[in-house]
Amino acid sequence: MNTIQDMRRGAIASIPMIIGGIPFGLLFGSLASSYGLSPWFAVAMSAFVFAGSAQFVALGLIALHAPIWVIVSTTFIVNLRHLLYAADLVKFVKHLPMSMRIVMGFGLTDETYAAVRPMYEVGSADEKNGHKVYLGSFLSFYIMWNVTTVLGVLSGELIPGMSEWGLEFAMVATFIGIITPYLKHKAFWLCLLSAGVSSIILSDLPNNLGLLVSAVIGVAMGFVSDSSNKTISKSEASMQEVSK
Repeated sequence: MNTIQDMRRGAIASIPMIIGGIPFGLLFGSLASSYGLSPWFAVAMSAFVFAGSAQFVALGLIALHAPIWVIVSTTFIVNLRHLLYAADLVKFVKHLPMSMRIVMGFGLTDETYAAVRPMYEVGSADEKNGHKVYLGSFLSFYIMWNVTTVLGVLSGELIPGMSEWGLEFAMVATFIGIITPYLKHKAFWLCLLSAGVSSIILSDLPNNLGLLVSAVIGVAMGFVSDSSNKTISKSEASMQEVSK
């Protein structure tokens, strides 16, 4: 299978989440107009930053004339979850040249991770072609995000109040779609519930710190549950061997 075919598979696997991301991109572009910022600022941010949730946070802080250190630290915290994605993917890409890994790091989003990671599990992506599938997903999201940003900028200037249409719910639905396929085992449910409850309790922490702490709590609970299940499985296997 050649490179184009592998990239096409990555793009096709990403279509459902691309559709969910379209309203989110339109909303981001329209916010630049409503905040009184230059349309080119939003376009440049989507082209060079390419981080949906962090862009929304940064745009709001910029509109409030927040200090640069607040903008940088807040967006850094919001994007820390990508460290978890990268840590999980590194075993599949560590053999690739550094230049390729840098490109993949730039393109690492929630949606691309959710679209490509399961393909490694089922064998439709591996160490030989996985990066090509990944690039197909990344480029399809990148094109969508930048095109919808431009359309959002144009629409925001032509249709005042577009940012108040509630388009942000599309991304909420997209994230629900991302996590749902993983809810097959106790560890994943425990991770979801603990992170969800803690994020509500810690929602008042500054600079979205509650999200980071909740993510750590969710991962820790899921890890403990998974480790316990493995221990129990090993004990049962040992008992069966003894009984034989």
